[in-house]
Amino acid sequence: MEATPPSEREQEAPDARPVILFVDDEANILSSLRRLFRSSNYNVLTANSAREALGLFEQGPIDLVVSDMRMPEQSGAELLTQVKGQWPNTVRIILTGHADLSDTIRAINSGEIYRYLLKPWNDEEFTGVVRDALAVKSLRDEKERLEKLVRQQNAELQSLNSNLEEKVRERTAEVQRTMGLLSTAHESLKKSFLTSIKVFTALIEQRGGTIAGHSRRVADLAKKMAQEMGLSDNDAQEVMVAGLLHDIGKLGLPDKLIQTPYVLLNSTDRAEFEKHTVNGQAALMALEQLTKASLMIRHHHERYDGKGYPDGLALDRIPIGARILAVANDFDSLQNGTLEEHPLNRSDAVKVIISQSGKRYDPNAVEAFKLLVGGEAEPVSTEAAVRSAELKPGMILARDLHTANGMLLLAKDHALDERLIGQIFQFERSARQPLPLFIYR
Repeated sequence: MEATPPSEREQEAPDARPVILFVDDEANILSSLRRLFRSSNYNVLTANSAREALGLFEQGPIDLVVSDMRMPEQSGAELLTQVKGQWPNTVRIILTGHADLSDTIRAINSGEIYRYLLKPWNDEEFTGVVRDALAVKSLRDEKERLEKLVRQQNAELQSLNSNLEEKVRERTAEVQRTMGLLSTAHESLKKSFLTSIKVFTALIEQRGGTIAGHSRRVADLAKKMAQEMGLSDNDAQEVMVAGLLHDIGKLGLPDKLIQTPYVLLNSTDRAEFEKHTVNGQAALMALEQLTKASLMIRHHHERYDGKGYPDGLALDRIPIGARILAVANDFDSLQNGTLEEHPLNRSDAVKVIISQSGKRYDPNAVEAFKLLVGGEAEPVSTEAAVRSAELKPGMILARDLHTANGMLLLAKDHALDERLIGQIFQFERSARQPLPLFIYR
């Protein structure tokens, strides 16, 4: 039987393995590379010139290309610059046996090279660089998929304009589908469940306005209050998750109800607005791991004196997490103008919370709140803003790391190593803008 020529890729059966291409004008080098990656789970292609390599690019997608620097007719730097322009998603690596610093720098700048390797190479280092490069590409492709998903979800949110009850049912189903998608992303990227929750919180806040950042501020304060009140680490974590998702029931509400201060709503609009706590619990009901958080979300607008909603619970009948969320949520809402007619400064917001101790709020929760906010003083900052060039292994993120459009990259308290710092460099280079980085002092 006649073997299929390697160049005729369009005739080969579909292959899900990553495709890597080695380009070198020396046949012995290509043979060595084939042997090195013979047992790997890659589809390995080779070309002995830039012209032959470009022909392979025309035949199908290539995930990673490794090119020799010096070749006749067209150099590796020129080849990779052309690849960058026509196939920007392909990861590019330069291989050189010459200590020519200027050529290497020019190749890195013009072709946005991921790494460069020297001949003779170390086999373990070479395979590790290829493996890491493909992992970075996979992570970048997944982020692009999720960003596209967020844009689609946001467009759909803005298009809903009639039949509020039907809208809530549709939004609940949409939320559950989105949570399923994020859970899948969590498995493929090996991220924690909490990171997935934070990604979804960013989706909730895509509607912008005063709601932007609200959930994260509430979650942070609520967790600290829970710890101050002696709750276990697991219970404090549950409170924080509930804080991140406490406004999920507002996804089905029209912008008018979200952006109008609560005290200015008429009785009809107020009744519609108050359904968001029950809708929030319903949206998360199918997720067993969020059962406790969904109960806190249902009751975070109950009052300690029994005059709240939706169930008119009072005193200890209100879940402790919901009593904590009530304080944290109202403290932020007083300042962003969604509760009273006019936004309050921080000092006045503190006074309002303290004045309602024993009436609207649990006195124990208010005492924990007072200890944390320090009366009227601003909290002491324990973080510092840094540039990516200042990052060092061992540093710990003091804030969640997001892209400019709100997509979560790394969660707060994530310890950085050389691999992650390299990925941050690569992402900034691809996005052509710096990321907002904050680390603990």
